[in-house]
Amino acid sequence: MIEAVLVTILPVGFLVVLFGGGFLFLKRNIEQDGKAPINRTLFYVSKYSILVLWGAMVLQSWGIRISFVEVPRTFQFIALLFWSCGFAFMYLGRFTMRDSFRLGTPKEDTSLRTDGLFRISRNPMYVGVYLTIAASSLYTLNPLVILTGVFVIAVHHRIVRAEEKHLRNVFGREYSEYCSRVRQYI
Repeated sequence: MIEAVLVTILPVGFLVVLFGGGFLFLKRNIEQDGKAPINRTLFYVSKYSILVLWGAMVLQSWGIRISFVEVPRTFQFIALLFWSCGFAFMYLGRFTMRDSFRLGTPKEDTSLRTDGLFRISRNPMYVGVYLTIAASSLYTLNPLVILTGVFVIAVHHRIVRAEEKHLRNVFGREYSEYCSRVRQYI
């Protein structure tokens, strides 16, 4: 039961931070939803698919078996490590971005964030997403979860490339110098 509560709290808390932050942004006339940097439908399908993948792990943790095979406890333990690390990356990345955070590319001027986790990864929140997807896949060993995870990671890599192109256009040399020091993921 403790495991299920912990598995559930991390994504629920992150969604509260995400949507609560969006509400606070709106109070200051800042729109958290940016422009989709790739095809809008593909962008949002991949974003909402993350919630499905998180839900799969949450359900499995509560004993609602979505796995077709018995998942070894070692896989589940590794998945829990990935899950915790993934959410740590996402929480820390979100808080480090402060007012520069957007879903997609910003419609207005923002600042380039290079502090915190952004010193070791240009995309720590995406690293976090990828870790949580790997966790869901390992924890459930459900083929549909695994295939959806591959789809989400592939689409998100395209999003990262498009967002980085945007950052290069907006911040020019400053961003290029940052890219020469810090890797795209880890």
